[in-house]
Amino acid sequence: MAASKMIPAGWYRDPARRHEYRYWGGTAWTASVCDGTVTATDALGSVSLPPPERPPTHPPQHLAEPPPGTAAPAAPAGKRRRRWAVPVIAIAALAGVVIGLVIWAPRASPPLLRPAGLTAGPSTTDSVAFHWSRPATGPAPNSYVILREGKVISSVRGTVTFYRQAGLAPATAYRYRVAAVRAGKRSALSSALVVSTATPPLSAARLEGPWTVRLKLLRRGGLIGVRQWTESWLTSPKCATGRCAVVLSGTIDGYRFTAQLDRVGALYAGTTRARLFPCGSGANSFPVWDTMSFHLKVTGAPVDNRAWTASSWTGALAMSNPYPSSGNFFCPASSQTAALSSHP
Repeated sequence: MAASKMIPAGWYRDPARRHEYRYWGGTAWTASVCDGTVTATDALGSVSLPPPERPPTHPPQHLAEPPPGTAAPAAPAGKRRRRWAVPVIAIAALAGVVIGLVIWAPRASPPLLRPAGLTAGPSTTDSVAFHWSRPATGPAPNSYVILREGKVISSVRGTVTFYRQAGLAPATAYRYRVAAVRAGKRSALSSALVVSTATPPLSAARLEGPWTVRLKLLRRGGLIGVRQWTESWLTSPKCATGRCAVVLSGTIDGYRFTAQLDRVGALYAGTTRARLFPCGSGANSFPVWDTMSFHLKVTGAPVDNRAWTASSWTGALAMSNPYPSSGNFFCPASSQTAALSSHP
């Protein structure tokens, strides 16, 4: 009997030969039986059967567990420790892997926020300035890139939130955006900011180019009268850029003249001598040297090829000549005054 207690509980071939398998409870046979996959109950009554043979015949997989209502006897202490050793080790190993992942898994960085609060600063006729706010949260940028009209034009350090650009055209609007950069990655672009350079005064306009000039002659030869016509004149600045004195050249009634006009603010003034209106007519006529005094004032200017350039001007021309004579032919002294207006 002592030997039977050493046989572990489990399913064994039915020693009564009534069924395929019968459950051995560890100390005695039970009424639990199995045929194929169907389990049932068959009490032995007073039938006495020998304990199962050792080693036991292992039943099919579906009989790996004891039948319902049958409690397997407790395993010896040593066996209990061995039975739990594998699950405990597995759990410990799994916990170690999880902890390792938590410790070594890369921490997800918060997103790099785009710059905000773009605000225009002071502008001049050839420069603009603006500033922005650092991201309120998240990592600090290493730098900022500056875009104008969608193209990157410059960058500043991540500690700088101000930008100024010079060398721009006057009276012109420019569109800027800013993006933060960290570890080679760029944030979303900021909202757009439109900043305009200042508009220069008309006195700063460059007087250059060909002009169609309308002359309105108010006095001629000492007689009051009105005559109007147009001429083609040219102004050539004496400097490469900016505003300065100009050389004015053209014709009046087919007679050519050239005069240098000095600039004083928005005014251009100068005097020259030219042969203009002849004295007499026909074969007896002879040219007369007239003194010409010009006074021009710029009245309009746009940006042309990035330069602030005059687009219109008005003025006056005074012409006078002394008493001229030629042989027995002479003309009285005279003066003429003409109002001038022009467009390109």
